[in-house]
Amino acid sequence: MAGRIEDYALIGDMQTAALVCKDGTVDWLCLPRFDSHAVFAGLLGTEEHGFWRLGPAHAGSEPPVADRRRYRGDSLVLESEWDTPRGTVRVIDFMPPRDGAPQLVRIVEGVSGRVPVRSSLRMRFSYGWVVPWVHRVDSRTVAVAGPDSVWLDTEVDTFGKDLTTYSDFTVAPGERIAFTISWQPSHKEPPALPEPEGALEATEAFWREWVEHCTYHGPYRDAVVRSLITLKALTYAPTGGIVAAPTTSLPEDIGGVRNWDYRFTWLRDAAITLSSLLRTGYREEARAWREWLLRAVAGDPENLQIMYGIAGERELSEAELTWLPGYENSQPVRVGNGAAGQLQLDVYGEVTEALHLAHMTGLARNDYASVLQLKLIRYLEEHWDEPDEGIWEVRGPRRHFVHSKVMAWVAVDRTVKLIESGDVDGPLDRWRDLRDEIHRDVCEKGYDAERNTFTQSYGSKELDASLLLIPQMGFLPPDDKRVIGTIEAIQRELSTSDGFVMRYPTAGEDAGVDGLEGDEGAFLACSFWLADDLAMIGRVDEARRLFEKLLALRNDLGLLAEEWDAHLQRQVGNFPQAFSHVPLIDTALRLTASGAYGG
Repeated sequence: MAGRIEDYALIGDMQTAALVCKDGTVDWLCLPRFDSHAVFAGLLGTEEHGFWRLGPAHAGSEPPVADRRRYRGDSLVLESEWDTPRGTVRVIDFMPPRDGAPQLVRIVEGVSGRVPVRSSLRMRFSYGWVVPWVHRVDSRTVAVAGPDSVWLDTEVDTFGKDLTTYSDFTVAPGERIAFTISWQPSHKEPPALPEPEGALEATEAFWREWVEHCTYHGPYRDAVVRSLITLKALTYAPTGGIVAAPTTSLPEDIGGVRNWDYRFTWLRDAAITLSSLLRTGYREEARAWREWLLRAVAGDPENLQIMYGIAGERELSEAELTWLPGYENSQPVRVGNGAAGQLQLDVYGEVTEALHLAHMTGLARNDYASVLQLKLIRYLEEHWDEPDEGIWEVRGPRRHFVHSKVMAWVAVDRTVKLIESGDVDGPLDRWRDLRDEIHRDVCEKGYDAERNTFTQSYGSKELDASLLLIPQMGFLPPDDKRVIGTIEAIQRELSTSDGFVMRYPTAGEDAGVDGLEGDEGAFLACSFWLADDLAMIGRVDEARRLFEKLLALRNDLGLLAEEWDAHLQRQVGNFPQAFSHVPLIDTALRLTASGAYGG
């Protein structure tokens, strides 16, 4: 049975990622890319769908969880330790930044005593659907199914039983036994023999050198650096695309239907990730993402999608994997994402804001990026006043979402500023008028004067936590009474008993706005946005308290999923989630700048 979502650690090579549970089980790994079929899909099913457990041998039905685990310094190298009656054993898990075949390396190290250890490896291809042909080639074990092969290399003996590959051995203090699996197209020659110890040294050096570029040195540095490492791990190195999360179908509502595939590049998520990376010193990632964007959009900005594949693919058809029972029986399990075809006008604002920030921070100029920005505004000029599906990708009817209109204003505003700087030519007066028109429209149609709050959509009485971005985007100043009224209304109507924030009501006048059954947890990004806003309006102590409560929701390794279920007191949604870690960084930067921190 899969662990709780927060029981997992992330390891990855910036092309794919694995999730390792506290009991030493790898329950999720897609090879060779984030969006490839899973080789281990036990996270969304049972052990029959693929897993790899490595840890102390045990007699009971449930494997023991590690007594301690941590990342090695500022890296993505995981160490888990078990104290057993016979001694202490450590497992080191990592994926080397790729130079050849993708590899998952697991090194067992004796710490004290003599500890019996077992490796149980059950590979299942195509998300647990296909049982591979497992056989020996010289001293290596290989599993083959169709186009894929996975090679196991270890110095200890292995044996097969019940369609699973086992190893039983004992480690003494200072002894190290390595296991490596490597993926290779099945029609090619075997991958090179791994060098686990050298790969470990190189992996640690990579992360150590990468973290040295971080320009943030405030009181929340540990949390910020861990979030930055997580965002880097979610970046697909060959193209610069950034996935929203490395998983699919981890539920927002345990046992419900709100299960989505997040292994793609949302322009919104990637743009805000880029902004956080830029503000903390990571310009190379910004440059790579900008180049990815230009390739993905190509010469067709009128048909801009809200998301693409990690290499810029446009076809992301949604399907259901009916053979998988889902995480804690949360069905359906989905791959692909039907929201790719939605109209979400806010995306134009997020992309333009990211390009604007890149320009303002001195990223080397790309002339086509400026051309693209102008084309996007010409499209918005004709379509900003249409209803859309909005930031939350509702599957109900399109509406005039206030956040979408605000972000359309952002797109025009940032482009006006670009023209004013003299770097590009454009119809300045016309677009100044457009900026004013959008602003006036939002203030007239999206504001409820009786309650002194902006609303989710034109004509609606419901609230939406995305309205918290109004002051952060500069649409109105923080001290505007309408901004303060909106913040206070969201605190009253969308906050949980813990003070965290829901995205929007799932009951009431507009029940069913998202077209889905069931409920969901507090949305962590929105809760960070509230902390940001509180700091902006001068309630800095309250902002700090909320921020530190949010930090306490992270798992023992500093990782966050998409949402927090206050009733179950656990993380829910895909994991780890870029859209949670980005605002963590942003709020830490704001609180540090304001001096609003303890100690």
